[in-house]
Amino acid sequence: MNNLELGIYGHPAEAGKIGNVPYQVSEEEIGQWFSSVGVVNNVRIVFDRETGRPRGFAFVEFTDEAGAQRAVEQLNGASFNGRNLRVNYANK
Repeated sequence: MNNLELGIYGHPAEAGKIGNVPYQVSEEEIGQWFSSVGVVNNVRIVFDRETGRPRGFAFVEFTDEAGAQRAVEQLNGASFNGRNLRVNYANK
């Protein structure tokens, strides 16, 4: 399985989940890409403690709800490093 799930976090209205992001991307690349729809405060990829490899998800925090909403509306299905993202709101 060659994907990474990404959650958008901040205020509960800003929470979202993004799947199908390539494992080899960096936090900086994710932040730069998502900054096209809003101001990104923080990006964190979660790694497995034992293997040091990505666990399959990361977190992105926007400064406001509008950025998270645009991410869901504009980036769902968009191609990121050759993979089509699944962008949806998620429970925090």
